[in-house]
Amino acid sequence: MLFTWRTRALTALLAYLAITRATCSEPVSVAATAKVQFPDLYEASILELQEGLDAGHFSSVDLVKAYFARIDEVNLKGPALRAVLELNPSALAQAAALDIERKISGKRSELHGIPILLKDNIATIAAEGLNTTAGSFSLLGSVVPEDAGVVKRLRKAGAIVLGKANLSEFAHFRGNALPSGWSGRGGQCTNAYFPNADPCGSSSGSGVAASIGLAAVTLGTETDGSITCPTSNNNLAGIKPTVGLTSRAGVIPISEHQDTVGPITRSLTDAAIVLSIIAGKDPNDNFTLAQPAVVPDFTKALKAGALRGARIGVPRRVFLNDSISGNDPFVNVVFEEALATLRKLGATVVDPADLPSADEIAVSNNETFVLDVDFKIQLNSYYAGLLKNPSGVRNLAELIAFDIANPNLELPVNFTSQDILVESQATTGRNSTFFQSLAFDKDLGATRGIDAALKAFNLDALILPAPGFTTVPAVPLGFYPDNQTVIPGSAGPLTVYPAPGVPIGLSFLGTAFSEFSLISFAFAYEQATHTRLARRAFPAAIPTTQLADIVGK
Repeated sequence: MLFTWRTRALTALLAYLAITRATCSEPVSVAATAKVQFPDLYEASILELQEGLDAGHFSSVDLVKAYFARIDEVNLKGPALRAVLELNPSALAQAAALDIERKISGKRSELHGIPILLKDNIATIAAEGLNTTAGSFSLLGSVVPEDAGVVKRLRKAGAIVLGKANLSEFAHFRGNALPSGWSGRGGQCTNAYFPNADPCGSSSGSGVAASIGLAAVTLGTETDGSITCPTSNNNLAGIKPTVGLTSRAGVIPISEHQDTVGPITRSLTDAAIVLSIIAGKDPNDNFTLAQPAVVPDFTKALKAGALRGARIGVPRRVFLNDSISGNDPFVNVVFEEALATLRKLGATVVDPADLPSADEIAVSNNETFVLDVDFKIQLNSYYAGLLKNPSGVRNLAELIAFDIANPNLELPVNFTSQDILVESQATTGRNSTFFQSLAFDKDLGATRGIDAALKAFNLDALILPAPGFTTVPAVPLGFYPDNQTVIPGSAGPLTVYPAPGVPIGLSFLGTAFSEFSLISFAFAYEQATHTRLARRAFPAAIPTTQLADIVGK
């Protein structure tokens, strides 16, 4: 397999060189590139990049080189954001082959030749040269049997895997005292909007990378807030799909009952393009077989007037019960401004529109128990399914032992917590208590939660500030003021949140598989406010490399 892949890559590169010689007798001159208006990679959308690629202003090889250079500027150097765990050594060969294909037969999709960063719990074949580790040295060098289901779809669409993004180790299911964004392999990822600010959620590297244009698109995963929260903290648009809309096959798991894979991007348009490609049934993930028969083209939901006539509810009791948003005066201010905007856009805001289960949700511990049980079962299965694992770790018990045996790698000072792993290891399987807890979760969240509120108040959707809530999709809402007091973040003084200039997001939520409507509402709000454009990252965190520095050089 390795020989075959390298042969294809070499053939593609040779063909690329032949086409280049045939179509231009000498490299593109600096004078020629000076006449081209290249998109700013800090904000560049998928459609803008496709326009430049189609026009021949730059190639996918140029894009990969530019993103590699941008990552090099800020990832380990300068502000050392540690958003990217490793780069794909095959990315340039993939880009060259896709450039050839574009010239010969056109593009496969809007993602053709577009570089994408994947969260490092999303599997890619080892022959490509990338690891899949969830940030843990226990999985370094491991060989997965095949690409993750969503990666297969991305490759079929012509996307380029640029590399792997850092994350909270094991998707923040290792220790309660660990800050968001830390992994043994990647170190501490931090926010680009304020030095050492909390990037939030386990998809932290994906969020930070997208926020400053280290890739055109990133993918994250969510069990409870890990797409929504980095989207909120990093001034982005993200979509947490309904469980079963996107495949989790090949994703290092926490729970099949809550895990989902979704896009983290700079705009709802980009997020809709990506979701349209990665959504769909996968025989390797039974949960996807319960989704609607036809996956819609989510780009058709992008209507600026979608809020006109919509009924949007505010679940006040959930909001007030939350220890993050409900107790933050500034979040209250910008949230009220958002509600005023919805009204101006023609929506009827029903306030309050409470969930009958709101108070019970605030105190229930059923979710924690379900996740602990699922994690042990599914992680053991993941390790067992590997074709090779040099560390020798084969299950959760051996993972805990590996961390203890390798303290310099996995238990450095301030990062020793693995209480969640220990709690999960102590569980005894999916017994009657587990299934009762799972049923109660659904009753609280759906039957007597979101679905009950939507029906009782005749609503099209609910809306909440994104900090503190697992909601979908999320779009920029505002930024903390410059005089904001700096407060310790998710695990004490290692990170800070809130902080001056750090973003805050707004989330729309609805019943299962209502993504099309929710995207339309979020898009209408996004287009009316353009909040993302109001503020950039702190200067040292903004890469300077642009396509003009690469093309023709």
